[in-house]
Amino acid sequence: MNQSVPKLWNRNFTILTLGSVVSMMGNTIAGFAISLLVLEYTESTMLYTLYIVCYNLPKLVMPVLAGPYLDAFSRRKAIYVLDYISSGIYLGVFLLLSAGLFSYVPFLFICILIGAIDSVYLVAYDSLYPTLVDPSHFRKAYSISSVLGTLSTMVAPVVVFFYDKIGSAAPLFACNAVLFFLAATMETQIKANETHLRPAERTRFSLTQYKADFQDGLSYIRSQPGLMVITMYFFLNSLSNGPENLVLPYFKSPAGLMATGGLGVKAYVFVQGGAMLGRFIGGSMHYRFKLPAEKKFSIALFVYIAITFIHCTYLLLPSVAMMCVFMFFLGLLGVTSYNIRISSTQSYVPNSHRARFNGTFQMLVNLGAIGGQLIAGALGEFIPIKPLFIAMGSLNLVGIFFTMVRKGKYVKPIYNMDV
Repeated sequence: MNQSVPKLWNRNFTILTLGSVVSMMGNTIAGFAISLLVLEYTESTMLYTLYIVCYNLPKLVMPVLAGPYLDAFSRRKAIYVLDYISSGIYLGVFLLLSAGLFSYVPFLFICILIGAIDSVYLVAYDSLYPTLVDPSHFRKAYSISSVLGTLSTMVAPVVVFFYDKIGSAAPLFACNAVLFFLAATMETQIKANETHLRPAERTRFSLTQYKADFQDGLSYIRSQPGLMVITMYFFLNSLSNGPENLVLPYFKSPAGLMATGGLGVKAYVFVQGGAMLGRFIGGSMHYRFKLPAEKKFSIALFVYIAITFIHCTYLLLPSVAMMCVFMFFLGLLGVTSYNIRISSTQSYVPNSHRARFNGTFQMLVNLGAIGGQLIAGALGEFIPIKPLFIAMGSLNLVGIFFTMVRKGKYVKPIYNMDV
């Protein structure tokens, strides 16, 4: 007699999905609103860059620090408490701006706080998400997650439109406060069976126990060569993607205007739109069709190489239309990479260690991303962007060889899980 498989769209999954949509929209609005605010008041790209650095700095520390805590205490509570705190912060920013009390330095500290909250929230969310889904539905669940993430970015043009019409970022922060409050309120209704929780007598925070949990998490990751290889590859991948931050300035430059027939920033929007469409269609395809389990590692290896080739060469193409096509396939393949990696690792890592692995993974990936941006920014002063893309893309190919090819025997059992 066949056992019935729990349905994907149960109460908890539906609530978390709706809450995450609202949160992702809020994060998109917040990112653009703060960016526009800083540029409006400072009119300085250097001060704007400093804001970005301050926002990203907590991502190098907070995920790995949050992991041991979230493997011992309620991830569900962490999610809605952080969203309520975010709502309060954005309400405070709205009130300050309405009173004409903007000051750059205090807002830098607010950016640091928001970056810390976002990085801890992501560890909690990634660790709770798979506990609300039956393993047989991981592929579909993460396909939905990737599609919703893509759709949430479509709020950005709306933000820019309203900012141009209103001429002030203050109402955007008020909207954000409401969105995060709604998300948190929905998330309080999740009834999760958090099996990782400690017995009642050990629920108090203890620094000694925290240090023991931290060391235990590191020992677990060190004992799993497959997870270490996956993490190291994505660190190198993030590092090699550093030049991506130079693409918008390139399209605005005389060289970019010449290459795009004068389209400039419009060409950038079209090209990024191609990638967005690819991610949307790719996520929809993964929801409907299942990759053969025994071939997922081979598919992932092909995808990593193909993505690197596209990333290195799309700016060399002679027309914006061809760039859009290449970026469409980049988005399509990117969703495939994401789906294989996250569904496999979240199924493989035991729930008792999931937050510590996710925290370590995110910390190293963020470290690679920030390092890559700094390297690309420094080299971009002397090297044209196209050779820079090829050079750093070649670094990624080297990373694929030394991780996924040479150490593939450790990754294959994880990626080829039937999830």
